[in-house]
Amino acid sequence: MSNLPLATANKILEASLAKAQNMDLNPLAISVVDAAGQIICLQRQDGASDLLVKLSQAKAHGCTQLGISSRQIGEIKTNIPEIINSAMTLAKGNLVAAPGGVVIRDAEGTLLGAIGISGDTSDNDETCAIAGIEAAGLVAG
Repeated sequence: MSNLPLATANKILEASLAKAQNMDLNPLAISVVDAAGQIICLQRQDGASDLLVKLSQAKAHGCTQLGISSRQIGEIKTNIPEIINSAMTLAKGNLVAAPGGVVIRDAEGTLLGAIGISGDTSDNDETCAIAGIEAAGLVAG
């Protein structure tokens, strides 16, 4: 596992917020975590609830623990629900099977962390997450 510096995590978060503002989305909560799933930075826009904060953290955390996006987690849940249901139980709420959580990798494919966004449609949450990662010159994956 490699390190995701605070400055880079903040850049990802700020670019994600900028994308959301350009899209005129509902208030969002955005969490950026390191490769172990620990919070590096978090912001909650005015009007975003505490539940959205928890969902953003769980989206990001689940990505790092399984090494895939929360969209992919949802796809697995559809096909093999027993696996993801078990993982959700073991994760004690820190796993979400809906788009909005995206793994952050460097150019070599090393897992650096993940971003989780919640507050608008899951597809829009994911769009903002990918925009933030790419703005920082990293790979969404």
